[in-house]
Amino acid sequence: MSLTSVVCKVMERIVKDNKADHLNENNIIKGSQHGFTRGRSCLTNLLEFCEEVYERIVKGKSVAVIYLDFAKAFDKVHHRRLAKKLQA
Repeated sequence: MSLTSVVCKVMERIVKDNKADHLNENNIIKGSQHGFTRGRSCLTNLLEFCEEVYERIVKGKSVAVIYLDFAKAFDKVHHRRLAKKLQA
């Protein structure tokens, strides 16, 4: 669900793609970066993390994990405006 216009979404996509191309071509982004990177996602990040944890456990090493809970996207949306958009 998005409250922005189609034109805004298209422009956002163009800017994002150009930034991503620039960052990749100039090797600015580390290989460990998953978010906002083509072909990588939260899922690929989680899979790599689980693999790393598993390898450490198999080798008898300790693993410490810290969980952070960030606000959800809908917690920041103006609910009346969203309801009007849904009605339309």
